[in-house]
Amino acid sequence: MNGRVLGLAGYGMVFSFFIACAGLGYRASAEEYYALGMAYLELGKYTEAEQWLNRAKAVDKTKAASEYNLGRIAFETKQYAEALRYFEKLLKKDPVNLIVLKAAAYTHIKMGNIEEAEALYQRVLDLTPESADDGYNYALVLYAMEKYGQSEQVLAGYPFALQENQEALLLFARAQKAQQKPEAADSYARWIEAHGEKQDPQVRYEYASVLEAGGFYARAVEAYQTLLKELAQETQFPKDLSPSQVRYTLARLLLIADPENDEGIAELTTALKEGFNDQDALESLMGEAGISEAHKEAIRRLIDEGPLLQETGTDPEAPPASEEAPAGSLDDAA
Repeated sequence: MNGRVLGLAGYGMVFSFFIACAGLGYRASAEEYYALGMAYLELGKYTEAEQWLNRAKAVDKTKAASEYNLGRIAFETKQYAEALRYFEKLLKKDPVNLIVLKAAAYTHIKMGNIEEAEALYQRVLDLTPESADDGYNYALVLYAMEKYGQSEQVLAGYPFALQENQEALLLFARAQKAQQKPEAADSYARWIEAHGEKQDPQVRYEYASVLEAGGFYARAVEAYQTLLKELAQETQFPKDLSPSQVRYTLARLLLIADPENDEGIAELTTALKEGFNDQDALESLMGEAGISEAHKEAIRRLIDEGPLLQETGTDPEAPPASEEAPAGSLDDAA
């Protein structure tokens, strides 16, 4: 019998005890009300938990803890304004209570009050400057507020966390990228190296774009090509990150980085065959200063005429397909 089962059995004994005592005229103490409320909370029975915790908070000895847990119940049931009411009431009495400060900050995030969350996390960090977890949460809020420099600065204060916490390292890299810092390339490279074969395509794409922005064209081409190989193994792709979109980005880079090489045109043709159809992006290539006139003419032909369909290996002398194609045929897919 595991601990969870034993715990449930214990709660059952508590419930039975209170029922029996009620029949004898016994009046439970606030501590007992609190224990019963917490038992219901542990079971996820929020209505019952709220009932007993409200009884318990009537006595000073259990009032603060009861109100905090009532706030937790409101939060769990998505009544964020009600949860915040409990947390702010407690903070008026105890403004340095770390648990309540964090709960209030997180509730503000859920409500979309990012500036209020920032102020609370700043108070948390002032109280626990050595806490990397609190620093990360504060940096995350700063990043959401587009205060990228401050976010990077906060994370830089926890060098050990940047070595051990991959989420902190990725946020650090993204904060640097948002500031267009070349150091972002090294931060992304550290994250990718740490993850080995388990890569996030979105992070790989960000890494390649950072390399491209920094002028590291050879490394950027390699990163995009690696990403295409990884995407070839996937059946679902992140939003705005299909193979054809990545191939277009690679084609654009090749056309700018190596104007004398036709490899960029070949990649662009393949991207179009694979379904890339962003006409605005294609037209924008015509205005790129780094692309040769010969390649711009080729791009114009691709835009006007479209690429030839890939050969399917069918017999050119085979009779045309029946007008009534069978279910699941290529005609249906088209």
